[in-house]
Amino acid sequence: METMNNPTDTNLYGELLLKSLPAVIESDSENDRLIAEVEALQSREAHLLPEERRLLGLLLLLIEDYEEGKYRIKAATPDEVLRELMRARGTRQKDLLEVFGSKGIASEVVRGRRAISRTQVKRLAQFFHVSPALFL
Repeated sequence: METMNNPTDTNLYGELLLKSLPAVIESDSENDRLIAEVEALQSREAHLLPEERRLLGLLLLLIEDYEEGKYRIKAATPDEVLRELMRARGTRQKDLLEVFGSKGIASEVVRGRRAISRTQVKRLAQFFHVSPALFL
């Protein structure tokens, strides 16, 4: 399996594969094992053979795939973003009366029972000094 840009010795690459046994990662311990292999290869990066570089690329893809699936951050809803900003900055619901105009509307929005209007998005962004995109 040779390419013009990256000639490899298939026998040597096969031996490297047999030694490291890369496969789709299904556990943290397997992920840790492959990370250790990557670190060992990266410690000699300037002196890697083409076959070792190819293996390194494969291991990195497997690790990235596992970690993206396991550690994916779920998107927050606008009311979740609002509650987190309030928590982080010590803001209370009553502090948002200028933004929402009434205690009732503020309460409904903070609890997620009412959507945040475009006007409120702009006011919240100004109030918290953040991008309006956080609330969309």
